[in-house]
Amino acid sequence: MVDRQKEFSGTGPVRSGFELDEKALQKYMEENVEGFSGSLEVRQFKGGQSNPTYQLSAGGKKYVLRRKPSGKLLKSAHAVDREYKVISALNKTDVPVARTYALCEDDSVIGSWFYIMDCVDGRIFWTVGNTPLEQRAAIFDAMNDAIAKLHMVDYETVGLADFGKKGSYFSRQISRWSKQYQASVEEPYPAMDDLIQWLTDNIPENDETSIVHGDYRIDNMIFHPTEPKILAILDWELSTLGHPLSDFSYSCTAWHTPSSDGQIGFMGLDLKAMQIPEEQDYIDAYCRRTGRNRIDNWNYYMAFNFFRLAGIVFGIKGRVRDGTAASKQAIATAAMAEPLAEMGMEQVRKAR
Repeated sequence: MVDRQKEFSGTGPVRSGFELDEKALQKYMEENVEGFSGSLEVRQFKGGQSNPTYQLSAGGKKYVLRRKPSGKLLKSAHAVDREYKVISALNKTDVPVARTYALCEDDSVIGSWFYIMDCVDGRIFWTVGNTPLEQRAAIFDAMNDAIAKLHMVDYETVGLADFGKKGSYFSRQISRWSKQYQASVEEPYPAMDDLIQWLTDNIPENDETSIVHGDYRIDNMIFHPTEPKILAILDWELSTLGHPLSDFSYSCTAWHTPSSDGQIGFMGLDLKAMQIPEEQDYIDAYCRRTGRNRIDNWNYYMAFNFFRLAGIVFGIKGRVRDGTAASKQAIATAAMAEPLAEMGMEQVRKAR
């Protein structure tokens, strides 16, 4: 929903100011990366604005390096160690992720913390409309299967018991994004205020905890070069322990969002002709895979996700107003704040 430039969007020469000490990195990889050999060649992915991302090549093999930016950072920001931890833990499961090799917490090697994982070759679809029509139903089924597998992982068994707080996920999230919204606006927006109140008053009783991805959508996945099969889920920056139905329902927001050249929402589209499943069929498949009879309070989860997105976008809108964000993308995104709150209230009306 909220566009962010992607890490795996092609490579180019390393940009000025992002250079690595290749000699030190070569030595580190020889000592810490299993099977590493050959002379190192470094290129930079065009995205990776949050955590600069590089493609490393040596000995006929490719790797990905993600690092913290240089300089002073907020304590909780750019947590490449958390990304490494969750991906490494999921290497022990049937959730599709890249193989990890090493986490370096020594700033003296290249100037900041970094980790190294496999470079997975395959297809990235930026929108559902980019997928081959004849594979689309199978692609949706693969996405459904992968998120179900993620939510069924025993996070304690794989070593993620301390990866986030257990329980009270919705109350904590409502508090967090309400504060961001309130700090970002000069005048209250009634629909957002009503949405916050309703969400606070109607939190479902089923207080579950699982590993959640936080931004599960089609452009955060690498698919097999020819088959409708997910090889790796990407972009674990927002992952934590949270409520699985928040995570799953977020992946369903497109069914409740107007179409914009077919790029964001499915509302108004001929789903059958486009080989997109009906939302209820998608929900039923998830329920079968996770052992649920049904999902109650669906409109609550959908309203919550529109609220969370609105909270994020109101923050961007505040930065645009204050002059600390001035790009065309930021301005276009900021304009979505009020409509997202209204979409949330539409879910409230359905629930009532």
